[in-house]
Amino acid sequence: MGITVKPITATLGAEVSGLDMANVDSSTRDELWKAWLDHKVLVLRDQHITIEEHIAFGRLFGELEVHPFTEGIEGYPEIVLLEAGGDTGNTFVAAGWHSDVTWRAEPSMGSILRGRTVPEVGGDTCFADAGAAYERLSDAWKERIDDKFAIHDYARVFASRVPDEERAAMQAKYPPQRHPVIRTHPDTGARSIYTNIGFTSHIEGVSKEESRAILKRLELAIKNPSIQCRVRWQPDTFIMWDNRAVQHAATDDFLPALRRMERVTITGDRPY
Repeated sequence: MGITVKPITATLGAEVSGLDMANVDSSTRDELWKAWLDHKVLVLRDQHITIEEHIAFGRLFGELEVHPFTEGIEGYPEIVLLEAGGDTGNTFVAAGWHSDVTWRAEPSMGSILRGRTVPEVGGDTCFADAGAAYERLSDAWKERIDDKFAIHDYARVFASRVPDEERAAMQAKYPPQRHPVIRTHPDTGARSIYTNIGFTSHIEGVSKEESRAILKRLELAIKNPSIQCRVRWQPDTFIMWDNRAVQHAATDDFLPALRRMERVTITGDRPY
């Protein structure tokens, strides 16, 4: 008996049942991969697995990257630890709409996030279908942006986490990247918006005013509620999303309660 996939909305997202993330054979992996491409965001509930099993599950879909600017867990460099509230002293939540690590030359293919400590209220994660957002643009807007490129820079978000004496070296190691404004999905062929409020500094080859206008219009397209889904966390809920096809944003409506999440991120290829 295979997995069961129940859509969350008509646009994107699905809850998956009948799966044990610690024991996934090749047939189940292929079913899950198809569901991931079809729905872009998959929610897996009540998965009481170890950190090692989380990492092994991520590796079913590709190599895992190590994030150079975020805190991890000792002994597990593949894990990104995301904590806010409680006694952490951290109130930062990735509340702006974005796709993960677009500042890399080869941004991530997908992310698999676990809810470890979940607040009683708030702390949801929202997802937007970047392909549907693009498709709903007018033909005039599509013509305006289809051949444009944008510059993505890690420093817009993470510069403050790098000591002053190391910034030049890190900028040389992770220089700003040039990616298409509208990227093509390598598996489905779908086109989607690939700029975001966090990491995109500007549109190449246009005036500052034009760049701001384009980025604002694309941000508004992503913010359209009709192409979004919203997921409520529970302990040991996992969400896996396709960074090539969706953007996401967390909510900070749980503070000052503690929210602790753990993520693995699957390496991708250069957008085109």
